[in-house]
Amino acid sequence: MSKKEHIPYRIESLSELRRVLGLTKPLHPLVMIANNMEKDIDLSRMPNPHIKSFYKISFLKNISGKLKYGQRFYDFEEGGMVFIAPNQVIENDGNQNDYAGYSLFFHPDFLLNTSLAIKIKNFGFFSYDVNETLHLSEKEKESIIAIFKVIEEELQLPIDDFSQDIVVTQIELLLHYCNRYYKRQFVTRKAVSNEILHILESHLENYFGNENSLNSGIPTVQDLAEKVHLTPKYLSDMLRSLTGRNAQQLIHDKLIDKAKELLTITNLSASEIAYKLGFEYSQSFSRFFKAKTDLSPLEFRKSFN
Repeated sequence: MSKKEHIPYRIESLSELRRVLGLTKPLHPLVMIANNMEKDIDLSRMPNPHIKSFYKISFLKNISGKLKYGQRFYDFEEGGMVFIAPNQVIENDGNQNDYAGYSLFFHPDFLLNTSLAIKIKNFGFFSYDVNETLHLSEKEKESIIAIFKVIEEELQLPIDDFSQDIVVTQIELLLHYCNRYYKRQFVTRKAVSNEILHILESHLENYFGNENSLNSGIPTVQDLAEKVHLTPKYLSDMLRSLTGRNAQQLIHDKLIDKAKELLTITNLSASEIAYKLGFEYSQSFSRFFKAKTDLSPLEFRKSFN
C-alpha cells in the first residue's frame, strides 16, 4: 500500500460530515447531534483513517468493533463515553455499524465569546486514549442521554439569540457530569489504580537504584505513562484522585527520597549525587532539593548528622 493511501481524510465542517454520512444539511452549521441509538446511520461511509476539525463527544451503547485512537486499537465489550478533540487521527477496523449511541459534534468556533472556550481545555479527558473510556452505570447513562436529548431538541428549533447560550450550557453540564463520573471511576477501580501505583513506585525505585538515570536522565511523565500503557493526562488524573499527587509529583517525591538517602548513607558530594540522579548540572539539583525541602543538600546532610 502506498504512503499516500495512509494520509487521513480531513473533515473540515459539519456540512461535510453529514454529506459523507449521507445525511441532510445540518440544522446548525457549527453543532450537531447524531442519534444512532437504533444504528440508522451508516457509519461505514466514514473515511478510514480520518481527522475532524471539531470536538466529538460520544455515548456508545454497545460496540463489538474496534477503534484506533492514537497508536492503539481498543476493543469495547461494553458501552461508554469517548471524547475526541479536534485534529485527532481516527481509524477503525471496519465494524463501525456496530456502534450505537449518541454523538455530539461541535466546532471550536461555536464556543467563541463564551467562558467554555477557555474552560474546555481544563477537561483533561479529551487527552485520554480510547482504552481510558468512561464506563457508566445505568443511572449515569440516563443522565447523559437526557442531556443529549435536550441538545437534540434545542437544535430542532429555529436559531435565535438564545440558541448558543442554551446549547453551550448543556455541553458544559455534560462535561461536568463526565468529570464527576471519571472521579467515580477512579474510586471504583481503586484496586487497579493501586496496582498501577505499585508498578510505578517499583519502577522508579529500580530506575534510581540501578542508576539508569546516569545514562537516561530523570524519567518523565511520558516515560511513566508508557510503562503502564496510559496517556500522561489520564495517569496524572488517576494518581491525583488516588494519592492527591500527580505523576510529576510522584517522580519528584522519589527523587527527593533517593537524594536524602544518598546524603545520609554515603559521603558523595552534592555534585556526585546530582550526576547519579540524572541532573545535568549540580546547581539544578541544589535548587530542586531546596525548593522541596527548604534546605540545601549540604544543610540537610549537616542537620541529619
